[in-house]
Amino acid sequence: MKANPPRFSRVLLKISGEAFAGAETGVDVNTTRAMADQIAEVSRAGVSIAVVVGGGNIWRGKVHEEAGMDRATADYMGMLATVINALALQDALERMGVPSRVQTAIAMHQIAEPYIRRRAIRHLEKGRVVIFAAGTGNPYFTTDTTAALRAVEVNAEAILKATKVDGIYSADPKKDPSATRFERLEYMEVLQRGLEVMDSTAMALCMDNALPVIVFDMAVPDNIRRVIWGEAIGTYVGRPQGTAAVAGRSV
Repeated sequence: MKANPPRFSRVLLKISGEAFAGAETGVDVNTTRAMADQIAEVSRAGVSIAVVVGGGNIWRGKVHEEAGMDRATADYMGMLATVINALALQDALERMGVPSRVQTAIAMHQIAEPYIRRRAIRHLEKGRVVIFAAGTGNPYFTTDTTAALRAVEVNAEAILKATKVDGIYSADPKKDPSATRFERLEYMEVLQRGLEVMDSTAMALCMDNALPVIVFDMAVPDNIRRVIWGEAIGTYVGRPQGTAAVAGRSV
């Protein structure tokens, strides 16, 4: 671990459900362990880290809605899928000796704590990794919106959005070889360009609270630590450079 202090002392990491699947569907133990190892490294270094997980490796509500399922029902099923991923991540962390807690927006006392903001903050202060599951507990809201909401609630200094690409591109780099990667964007640029980073509700919430979003490739070992320690990887989304900080956050 580098001797210089981290750029951020508390972050919220957003992990998609697909990241848990590896090359297959469902939950891949080795892939989950690799993600937990990166999280464990920064947690042991004293950085407070909360995590929001998606559930797309198990259930994609949008696909089933398009097939004729009721939207609210499909979304609730997706929330339950995120709980499976959260428990898998918790298990991997605990096996590494890193204390963690799963908090769910839908009460299920036998397997997780209910989401309570003050308790979540206390866990973070105690050095525990807090994993937020079941989205916001409401249909029609994505886990991206959950990430923005929870980050603001627990006073995170940035959202780290882990993806399968190394930042935000002008187009899908897998389909368009001429696509270029952005190093830095403003919130309004993301919204106006219609870039598929986070949904508009999540991005607007980040903009209103001057909460930076850093999009990076989590598949590269050590990238979480590199982002937290301020290395210029991925794409940084925030206020225009030179704008005064709001609520003590770096912009």
